Amino acid sequence: MKKTLLSFFLLTFVAANLFAQDGKTAKADSILFDKVIHDYGPIVQGGDGTCEFTFTNKGSVPVVLSNVRASCGCTVPEWTREPVLAGQKGTIKVKYNTQIVGSFNKVVTVISNAANGNVMLTIKGNVTPKQ
Repeated sequence: MKKTLLSFFLLTFVAANLFAQDGKTAKADSILFDKVIHDYGPIVQGGDGTCEFTFTNKGSVPVVLSNVRASCGCTVPEWTREPVLAGQKGTIKVKYNTQIVGSFNKVVTVISNAANGNVMLTIKGNVTPKQ
């Protein structure tokens, strides 16, 4: 019985600490983005659909981005492949296919070894037809 009770409290403590990491504690996390949403606003069809997200390693160990994936094939990410040392910056460049007319709202998921290892970046805007 004591083992079960001790396990319960330990599991509760661990779960509470994991779920406590939200946007309010971002400065204590290992990776901190300058922004997590990029709004292109209106873009003319065929226009420049490139944007850049910059992050800083706020931890004490190097951050490695193991994968950066987009929610669809119309969005292509490129990212810093080498480890980002403590206090240093890295980038994720995102290119949206502006040949597709209409509103868009896409997510790019960043997976790393940081304390907040899964970060979701959002791009949005509206591609208008050429005239």
